[in-house]
Amino acid sequence: MKHKKFWVWKNQNEDGNAQRVLELNGTIAEESWFDDDVTPEMFKKELFERTGPVVLWINSPGGDCIAASRIYSMLMDYPDHVTVKIDGIAASAASVIAMAGTTVLMAPTALLMIHNPMTVAWGDHQDMQKAAGMLGEVKESIINAYELRTGLSREQLSTLMDSETWMNAHKAIELGFADALLADEKREATGQSFAFSSRTAQVALLNKIAEKQDRRAKGSRQKQKSASFDELEKRLNLIKPQ
Repeated sequence: MKHKKFWVWKNQNEDGNAQRVLELNGTIAEESWFDDDVTPEMFKKELFERTGPVVLWINSPGGDCIAASRIYSMLMDYPDHVTVKIDGIAASAASVIAMAGTTVLMAPTALLMIHNPMTVAWGDHQDMQKAAGMLGEVKESIINAYELRTGLSREQLSTLMDSETWMNAHKAIELGFADALLADEKREATGQSFAFSSRTAQVALLNKIAEKQDRRAKGSRQKQKSASFDELEKRLNLIKPQ
């Protein structure tokens, strides 16, 4: 089915407060965007019809490099903050789209993969040479996006692509493809709560012990005072005239 959407808006920020949430799942563009005048405009219209920060969730093995290039350009042109969150995989063309994030976060279990572009060609040796030349230019255009985000040299990036490099979250962060791990806000909040409660319990226990010791000390002093008074009274009675 032509013009099939591979993206879903979960929240278009209709109230003007919440973040806009966009999910990109599966293959990027089952139909090529090379001669498609409709699908790119659909995506662009939905992206720019509202304002506000966008959270883009990516779980895709890749797909059409032309579609990825256009989506990357649209996201780069979008005026507000774009947070990319990779929760599964961002491979091949999907990794290019991820590079458009103002901030790129990866789940601890997520993967990012980069490799050389591929195509199907037929014809004689001249056609093959043209295809090879075209692939070389496509590769250079992809390197532009990787270089802009990572700061790695073009030679380094070319080598990584030649080797079809798979990166876990820590490796991607180390090389500059991602900024940080996705944080578990619930777990962090719970940990802080337990830490606070634990500290409070310790202080309360110490206060109780101190109060008990203070009461014992006061009782001991009162007993000592009482014994001293009784002893003094006895002595006074001994020397008092009969």
